[in-house]
Amino acid sequence: MAQNTRTAPAGTPTDVTQDHVKGGIGESTLRPDGTLKVTGEFAYSSDMWHEDMLWGQTLRSTVAHAEIVSIDISEAVAMSGVYAVLTYDDLPAEVKNYGLEIQDTPVLAHGKVRHHGEPVALVAADHPETARRAAAKIRIEYRELPVVTDEASALAADAPLIHEGRDDHHSGHVPHPNIVHRQPIVRGDVAEARKRADVIVEGEYVFGMQDQAFLGPESGLAVPSEDGGVDLYVATQWLHSDLKQIAPVLGLPEEKVRMTLSGVGGAFGGREDISMQIHACLLALRTGKPVKIVYNRFESFFGHVHRHPAKLHYEHGATKDGKLTHLKARIVLDGGAYASASPAVVGNASSLGAGPYVVDDVEIEAVALYTNNPPCGAMRGFGAVQACFAYEAQMDKLAAKLGMDPVEFRRLNAMEQGTLMPTGQVVDSPAPVAELLRRVKARPLPPERQWETAGQGADVRALPGGLSNTTHGEGVVRGVGYAVGIKNVGFSEGFDDYSTARVVLQLINGEPVAMVHTAMAEVGQGGVTVHAQIARTELGVTQVTIHPADTQVGSAGSTSASRQTYMTGGAVKNTCEAVREKVLEIGRRKNGSYHPAWATAELLLEGGKVVTDGGEVLATLADVLEGEDVIDIELEFRHRPTVPFDLRTGQGDGHVQYTFAAHRAVVEVDTELGLVKVIELATAQDVGKALNPLSVVGQIQGGTTQGLGVAVMEEIIVDPKTAKVRNPSFTDYLIPTILDTPTIPVDVLELADHNAPYGLRGIGEAPTLSSTPAVLAAIRNATGLELNKTPVRPEALTGTL
Repeated sequence: MAQNTRTAPAGTPTDVTQDHVKGGIGESTLRPDGTLKVTGEFAYSSDMWHEDMLWGQTLRSTVAHAEIVSIDISEAVAMSGVYAVLTYDDLPAEVKNYGLEIQDTPVLAHGKVRHHGEPVALVAADHPETARRAAAKIRIEYRELPVVTDEASALAADAPLIHEGRDDHHSGHVPHPNIVHRQPIVRGDVAEARKRADVIVEGEYVFGMQDQAFLGPESGLAVPSEDGGVDLYVATQWLHSDLKQIAPVLGLPEEKVRMTLSGVGGAFGGREDISMQIHACLLALRTGKPVKIVYNRFESFFGHVHRHPAKLHYEHGATKDGKLTHLKARIVLDGGAYASASPAVVGNASSLGAGPYVVDDVEIEAVALYTNNPPCGAMRGFGAVQACFAYEAQMDKLAAKLGMDPVEFRRLNAMEQGTLMPTGQVVDSPAPVAELLRRVKARPLPPERQWETAGQGADVRALPGGLSNTTHGEGVVRGVGYAVGIKNVGFSEGFDDYSTARVVLQLINGEPVAMVHTAMAEVGQGGVTVHAQIARTELGVTQVTIHPADTQVGSAGSTSASRQTYMTGGAVKNTCEAVREKVLEIGRRKNGSYHPAWATAELLLEGGKVVTDGGEVLATLADVLEGEDVIDIELEFRHRPTVPFDLRTGQGDGHVQYTFAAHRAVVEVDTELGLVKVIELATAQDVGKALNPLSVVGQIQGGTTQGLGVAVMEEIIVDPKTAKVRNPSFTDYLIPTILDTPTIPVDVLELADHNAPYGLRGIGEAPTLSSTPAVLAAIRNATGLELNKTPVRPEALTGTL
């Protein structure tokens, strides 16, 4: 692995707080759950067990669009070991639908099914195999209906309506009921700007449906309680959002649905929506026994949303000296049968659809469709990924038509701090787009045709095709490609984005110990590590305990949108500051009468001591806390406000922060066999402040690898005639393994955003944007082919499509 670097230009304010506390921010402290995970000892939600528990099973539709004529559960109910069989008619409350933004998803299908794999019935039994056999005995008669699978069939005059009589807050400005949401972005005069263009390029781009492919399938345990409520232990991304959707369907007040986060085996957006949570609770409340549900891999592909597939049409113009004149684009996202996060994905795709470039005259329209395809929602990059694939291909086309270097063309048009976004929002923090591109281009290239220079003993893993040994290098061509992307951080468009933290400071056996309690879902991003680092830094203590995440503390929002370090980290920092002030208040009360330094405002907690800003030690923290009650403070933290985009023009300060990443991909392509080996994916990213440098690099490398996956192998295949999923398994849905993952050298910039805690930027999503188009650009560079679809398949490279 190439060496990773952290740099900041001279004069850049990166030291925005005291970060010299051992184990504090700025250090690569190790994850508390790391050893347990790599040794297989970590307890995931699927590992939970309860005495006398039952097993739940979901029966799913075998067709994509059909009326439910009848459901016969008699054989299933009669089976030994079966405790309950539930259908829609058994739901206990008036509320029977749920959803993130639009409550259009039924807990169990009623009247009709709208996609392949939709839940229709539930079974609880004393053994998982008994539950599966019982579910198989439920007889459902369907009357199949025509399927809607694309824009043409969704918007036709006689198109079947996916949701008849829909009535929601988006329906007033969409031209057809099968459109979930529409967002135009209009600034300037594209028609007039088009006249100034010396060159114009157009492109049609197709982005495939990607799965989050987290390794831990959906699972959880619901335990009925004596007060008539239920305790749910579950792997999720947002406990409080789940709670607000679960409680009304159960007919319970929120305080009787107590949720605790269990071990999460990855998420990437796929756990933002409800999966088995409501089903397990329903079965537990019906049977009076604990109920565990664990999806197998096949069911997992039907149990969560996916990344929206997209079709994008882009037109750009530029002057002969390389300046962009205008952009006109239409982005069509397939949202599938239910809304999920589609409205927010549309907002991101449209508002970020111009990329990190200065272009004054813009017309963008983004829509999300209702279809009978699998529901799509949140996935890492969230709308910006699809747009980046298209606009970066356009940048290469323009550079080629103008005879310019593709990196220099991008740098010439790169935005910077102070640039006006197409939404009218000013980018008011560092935007080092040109510098990121310069850095990835300046990095030395890896050696060419390494198998030849290594001689006869060359490692076959260096060849295109890897260990499959399908080629020995005949017809192999190298390609190099570049891309850069822009991503928003945090919830946008006026959403009340906040996070809550509770911090407790007390003496235990004479030593000050801090406890941090939040509802943040730790899904592998390392938030629990950062929270301890923040507490050490702000309170000057060594011992920090992280309380398990649950709904007994205020919401932390979703672990998504690259927001948790900013938002829940900000909440921890904010609350620790309040705790620190309480400590100093106690110290002043105890000691102010005989030491005048206590009266000064600049007192710090460092290494378990109270010190002045000049370094004079006034007291130990233990002495201050001796005889005092526990300091226990819970506070909320909010970022600066945003506003919804205007539904006619798309204008408005809709985002709180922007983040940027650039990639250079180096590939070797066997043009005869259609094999691609990605040799290197070098990246540069501005993170504002690296609170944990090791975790930062890991996040960037992970996001880069997911972008690689969608570039060359990952796609859920849906039959266009039946809307059925054809590859719901890791046998047929391929994801990158360690043998597919290239060298990923990382160049980390730290240019502080002074609106954010510690000057940090969210980092998790940005590398997923630009890695995909960089790989495609490199393959185009090697082959000369247009390649406007992801993923690139061998037949596209050999002309056998």
